[in-house]
Amino acid sequence: MESKRQQKHAKLLQKELGDIFQKEAKHLVGRAMVTITRVLVSPDLGFAKVYLSFLLADPKTIFELIDEHKKEIRHALAKRIGKSVRIIPELAFFPDDSASYAQHMDKVISDLNIPPAPEEEEEEDED
Repeated sequence: MESKRQQKHAKLLQKELGDIFQKEAKHLVGRAMVTITRVLVSPDLGFAKVYLSFLLADPKTIFELIDEHKKEIRHALAKRIGKSVRIIPELAFFPDDSASYAQHMDKVISDLNIPPAPEEEEEEDED
């Protein structure tokens, strides 16, 4: 269970990292859209797990590129929030597979062959 402080810090990191990927890290992501879907912060606020989702690109290559440049991203984050927080957290990036999992489940469900329910015969009472 995250404390209010962790949740507040996570929300700040999510917003600022989103801005960084939109504006300052264009050389890393190109024309791909990177979405920060979730941020989990450790109780001491020194470590953050950042879950990323990608559109318009190969997720694996962009994820590897972002992971290689995490020091640069952390530095950009420090320039943005350095005055308002005591510790700039170490960043660990993870791909968020929830969207692809949802698409997979939709396909599985739509491919199911469910026969229609048999119609119930109406019984008429003859008196």
